Amino acid sequence: MTFSELGLRAEILRALDKAGYQTPTPIQAKAIPTVLNGGDLMAAAQTGTGKTAGFTLPLLENLSRNTSTGKFRPVRALILTPTRELAAQVHENVQTYNQYLPLRSTVVFGGVSINPQIDKLRRGVDILVATPGRLLDLVQQQALNLDRVETLVLDEADRMLDMGFIHDIRKVLKMVPAQKQSLLFSATFSDDIKALAQGLLNKPDLIEVAPRNTTAERITQRVHPVDRQRKRELLSYLIGDGDWRQVLVFTRTKHGANRLTEQLQQDGITAAAIHGNKSQGARTRALADFKSGRVRALIATDIAARGIDIDQLPHVVNYELPNVPEDYVHRIGRTGRAEREGVAISLVCVDEHEFLRNIERLIKSKVEQQVVPGFEPDPSIKPEPIALGGQKTGGRRRPGGGNSSGRKQTPGRSASGRKPGGNNNSRANARSDGGRRNDNGGRPNQGRRQRRS
Repeated sequence: MTFSELGLRAEILRALDKAGYQTPTPIQAKAIPTVLNGGDLMAAAQTGTGKTAGFTLPLLENLSRNTSTGKFRPVRALILTPTRELAAQVHENVQTYNQYLPLRSTVVFGGVSINPQIDKLRRGVDILVATPGRLLDLVQQQALNLDRVETLVLDEADRMLDMGFIHDIRKVLKMVPAQKQSLLFSATFSDDIKALAQGLLNKPDLIEVAPRNTTAERITQRVHPVDRQRKRELLSYLIGDGDWRQVLVFTRTKHGANRLTEQLQQDGITAAAIHGNKSQGARTRALADFKSGRVRALIATDIAARGIDIDQLPHVVNYELPNVPEDYVHRIGRTGRAEREGVAISLVCVDEHEFLRNIERLIKSKVEQQVVPGFEPDPSIKPEPIALGGQKTGGRRRPGGGNSSGRKQTPGRSASGRKPGGNNNSRANARSDGGRRNDNGGRPNQGRRQRRS
């Protein structure tokens, strides 16, 4: 099958050809006909499957059938994403496929001045890509009206729920017309996602292009056992010995990302960090430098890495294993994209053995372990608890019980992974799009600081 067989107009096919795409991926081949027919859609697709084009291409086709030529252009398609980086990436895709069409688009998110965004909206746009918090800010400032939306897309809906955006999503749903096309994309069909879909979708087509929580076949996964104090040394050795020119490295915390970046720079490796405490300008520069090759190692937290879309990224390293097993799948899915091979390496110390077992249970396979000569772990070192936002886990202790979404729950945490009333680098601060405090003197609201994307 080719894109030309899917009923897309010549201008879109021309843009696809210019971008070098001729054959749709499985998610695209299944989703595009449904969206073209105007039906609602609920799709489970991992990162790297081409899902963005799966909704962007038919959305552009449908909007082109009735193009507005007047001075006033209401928002007719709204695409919601959980993070700034993903919003920017989706809008980049929209611009790529829309380059020969008269449709207008823009992207809005927090961390940057709101005034230029207001100016663009007042000039009129057909397609708006947004993070929920900044979208609601714009509505509150009467810079945006959503009563003419024809298509609503929730991209990475599972991550939006994880990040606490459910209340914002419900507010948005009240602002858009009841009669509209709704498209929901998620990595999994969890119970929470099904509940959200019930209130959003009308007799949707269901698409699942890969078994739930499976890892990509094109990714070679490997574990290097190593002592906790020698991880940085081993990472520098791997980068230098393998002459890696581009590697995405994951840490659990923002502080850990900053520290590792400084250490790699001291080792003579160009590195940059990307996380929620960085300004939007710094995040954008770091990602651009990484994509261009000016930076060899990009050190990221899980939240900030959403939206990092690099077709030929060869290496992903879990410098620290995630305590949430599903995040491992999201992390390694940054490589092995666009039909290319990728390598995902995890540096695992004795403290993380339980995390590794949880990951292997999720992906239903054992990850090959290779000891790097000269970095053999010291068997006399005992496991130590790992601090996760004030809680301790690791060693022989289990991270906690399960919940309806299948995530492990640390004692003293809610099912979403947040420590009640606390500030958790990996979850409570997940609205990494910076922003503003509430009117309560900056104190958390109902135990969680309010963030705006």
